[in-house]
Amino acid sequence: MSITPNALCFGPDLPGSGTPCHVEVSSSGLSLTFPEGADAVTVAFSSLTLDAGGFDHNQLIVKWSEGAVERTLYIKDAETIAAFRKAAPPELTAQLNEAAQAVRSTRTSRRTVLLGSLGAVLAVIAGLWFGSDLLVEQAVSHIPVEWEQQLGESALHEALAGRTILTEGPAVEAVQEITKRLTEQIPNSPYKFQVRVVKEPVVNAFALPGGYVVVYTGLLKDAKSPEEVAGVLGHEINHVLQRHGMERIVKSLGVMAVAAIVLGEQQGLIGLAKQLGVEIITLKYNRDQETEADLTGLRLLHKAKIEPEGMITFFERLAQSEKEKNRVEMLSTHPMSAHRAERLRAELKTLPTLLPEPFTFEWEKVQAAIK
Repeated sequence: MSITPNALCFGPDLPGSGTPCHVEVSSSGLSLTFPEGADAVTVAFSSLTLDAGGFDHNQLIVKWSEGAVERTLYIKDAETIAAFRKAAPPELTAQLNEAAQAVRSTRTSRRTVLLGSLGAVLAVIAGLWFGSDLLVEQAVSHIPVEWEQQLGESALHEALAGRTILTEGPAVEAVQEITKRLTEQIPNSPYKFQVRVVKEPVVNAFALPGGYVVVYTGLLKDAKSPEEVAGVLGHEINHVLQRHGMERIVKSLGVMAVAAIVLGEQQGLIGLAKQLGVEIITLKYNRDQETEADLTGLRLLHKAKIEPEGMITFFERLAQSEKEKNRVEMLSTHPMSAHRAERLRAELKTLPTLLPEPFTFEWEKVQAAIK
């Protein structure tokens, strides 16, 4: 049954970005209808507690328990909130009034803080925003990893919508083995890396904030060895570890993103990032970020006892393709592949001699299984 969502439901068994649902208010409580045929849920008024939240504190937050599972519902639709206020019993009306008073106090305090700090913020932004990434890095350092994971998960859903995701088979098993070899060498990582293999002929892979990596089957078909794929994955994993994606997002969103971070507005920042939608995956890294991901990726391969030469040969093959297309480095914000390969070779010479450990799969069979 098709529904028109007017609220978001959160819980430990639901996606971090929330599940859209449709809320109906009755004289006894709420009725929640979910997409994709999930069972409707009815919650009595007596089970509810209320609060206000959202970026502008314009959302009604409703909480209740289903057994041991805590549920939180964010309602922003004005008509639904009005219907709730009209039908709510006296004990909830009192909570509504308290929430409304808290909203007024919060907005007054926020305006005071914003007016007092706006001049200083704008002065810093004017001096640093377009001339340096220092402010961006400082802002990103204050973003909790949990926010980053929710933002990345939301972007992942949009990026993979309508695409064929492989969940089993030699290609998936190979990518999982490579990823495991790499991530086991990252002590105390705040991220639980998840790699999706997408059926797409494009020779590409990309990383999203929070530890999400997407690999296209075109890359697996084009790679001459699993070590080349490992080099690409090592590069993308380090974009996540260095939080390069978050830096690009904050840089793109500008002043409002900084304000949301300063004010501690999780939903506000995620809401702003959602405005970018699928464009998040096309945000380009700058030269320094690409170089950092290259070098740290190479060191990660070395630690995992994966032959780093694969990463270098991959860039050398890209360099040949760029040469044929007459690509000029000065016209790009990214270092050309030939320069990257040279830099990686120089870095490799500084590392101890490595005795690589082979993978358990046969690369020819992996490629042959990709349709």
